[in-house]
Amino acid sequence: MSDPSRDDVLDDGAGPGRRRGPEGGAREPGPSHRGGFLHAVREVAVIAVTALVISFVIKTFIAQAFWIPSGSMEETLVYGDRVMVSKIQAGPMEVERGDIAVFEDPGGWLPAMSEPDRGRALNTVMDVLQFVGVAPTAEGNHLIKRVVGVGGDTVACCDDEGRLTVNDQALDEPYLFPGDVPSTVEFEVTVPDDSVWVMGDHRSNSRDSRANDDGTGQTGSVPRDNVVGQAFVLLFPLDHLTWFQTPSTYADIPEGGRR
Repeated sequence: MSDPSRDDVLDDGAGPGRRRGPEGGAREPGPSHRGGFLHAVREVAVIAVTALVISFVIKTFIAQAFWIPSGSMEETLVYGDRVMVSKIQAGPMEVERGDIAVFEDPGGWLPAMSEPDRGRALNTVMDVLQFVGVAPTAEGNHLIKRVVGVGGDTVACCDDEGRLTVNDQALDEPYLFPGDVPSTVEFEVTVPDDSVWVMGDHRSNSRDSRANDDGTGQTGSVPRDNVVGQAFVLLFPLDHLTWFQTPSTYADIPEGGRR
């Protein structure tokens, strides 16, 4: 005896869901198939929106990608490199001496810059991708340098051997650009509280704290409120993939005078 609930289902090798027409022929997929398609579209849209929201949350509170716009950190970082920056270091875990930090221009460090014009549509797409954190940020008001001193530190150059010192402890700086000296200008400053003193690894090609200071350490230091976070990995190009570590020379700096 046939199952009445399956009277209209054909088993013709075409698969389930094919219905018999008035003359026994197969009908085209009915409304239920269209509903299934719309349901699938909705699911894909929900997944896409969820992924963008998660990406935005990660970019805002945890980590964000940046691209390197200059040669001031050569050869550690070169023009066009992409780095991932941990924003946790701008919150409960602060950047320390030796870290590579991304920070917003404290004021007057950078000239006015204009974004490349890719056309209205592509500009909009890139703005959205950067906003949610999918594309590396290329904002013209961010800089990347190495933290040399923190609040209360006395940073000076140079000692009798031409080395940079922090709290009278000389630094061995293997990351400096080949042929560069620690500094071509002499200085001695005390870093203000809640600030950091930053310098590029390519010292002869870096407008860093030295170039923006008035000799007191006040104007050349970067307020911690301007620090976005710590660069912890070089992501691109892939053949240069590198995890950044604090140079060992910073481990022996005395804490005296630090606030």
